[in-house]
Amino acid sequence: MQVPEKMSLGQIRAFLEGNEEVQFHGLDRTGVYEFVNTTLRQHDYERLGRASKGLLRGYLEKVTGYSRAHTTRLIGQYHSGGEVRLKAYRRRRFPARFTRADSALLAAVDEAHETLSGPATQKILQREWYDFHDVGYQRLAVLSVAHLYRLRKSRTYRQRRVAYQPTRPTQVAIGERRRPNPQGRPGYLRVDTVHQGDLDGSKGLYHINAVDEVTQWQVVGATAHISEAWLLPVLEAMLAQFPFRIRGFHSDNGSEFINQDVAKLLNKLLAEQTKSRPRHSNDNGLAESKNGWVIRKHIGYGHIASVHAEAFDQFYRQHFNPYLNFHRPCGVPELVVDAKGKAKRRYRWYATPWEILRQLPGLAGFLRPDLTVDQLAQSARQTSDTQAAAQMQEAKGKLFAQLHSKRSA
Repeated sequence: MQVPEKMSLGQIRAFLEGNEEVQFHGLDRTGVYEFVNTTLRQHDYERLGRASKGLLRGYLEKVTGYSRAHTTRLIGQYHSGGEVRLKAYRRRRFPARFTRADSALLAAVDEAHETLSGPATQKILQREWYDFHDVGYQRLAVLSVAHLYRLRKSRTYRQRRVAYQPTRPTQVAIGERRRPNPQGRPGYLRVDTVHQGDLDGSKGLYHINAVDEVTQWQVVGATAHISEAWLLPVLEAMLAQFPFRIRGFHSDNGSEFINQDVAKLLNKLLAEQTKSRPRHSNDNGLAESKNGWVIRKHIGYGHIASVHAEAFDQFYRQHFNPYLNFHRPCGVPELVVDAKGKAKRRYRWYATPWEILRQLPGLAGFLRPDLTVDQLAQSARQTSDTQAAAQMQEAKGKLFAQLHSKRSA
């Protein structure tokens, strides 16, 4: 049943004796209160007798759905003020103890003393009142350090005193500054970049060199630029070329690797990220030695334009990286401590990265799920070392010939 606009007391009595339900449609609390005001006003509630008032109260209870106590409060509010209204919310506020003049005076003190620390400024305010008897500081003399900082954030203070500070360098909380500790497990990479020079304002391409610390498994890539948009796809493709799961990623403090995008990629691989420590030049020594003995030895120092980065990256994937890991022996360091306690590295065993990886105990547990030991062994037996080197040199010759032909054109 819809609520009628006006009902007589007889209709109200019949309504209360029946079992009809009344519903409000689209009315909020303000609308309900307006209905209460209209109903009490139409029936001239103040002049009704006791029985009629009780009848009208029961009617409002049923129609509004409010409790008897709530309905009685609304009627009492109507009786005292002539209308039922929503009370506006007013937040509890503490009385202001310090005035705008106090904030302005604090700004003047900070301007004179170049904004000292809170306790030091508090001491000055106390001395101005207790020692020098300046009446203007009477309230500020009891100012706490915590509230002093709050007054410095007030609008009055900031309009009077604005402190400009130069940009300060911040530490980037990406990567832990320490040396990796692989504990004989493969998957801890040392990564570095090699720039192929500039020429007449033209930037050269960048080589990305990643070397596993335990097995010396090496993957090289190339990119036109070292910004995140260019570097990240190349880095993902390089990590996918390692036969084992990546556990660690160590680089220097360059922004090409110490950024949020690389951190997200390594978090996805569940790999820890570390970076070189200051005054520890050997932290990334393995990758830096491979820069000279592998990349510079085969590619040289001359300028190579960045437009050739994709061709070099393809050469690395198809020819260079398989040659490095299956057919190029490298020295395996052995740590020897002499009688004086000095540790030296001796290179008595030379082996390819595949041979180093193959002799690790529990090798199958280190490999990626899509790779087996037999598949890697088959890749290593496809060609001999010299044949693989000749094929790599042939492919490199074609690459440089193509580069020179484009340069001369």
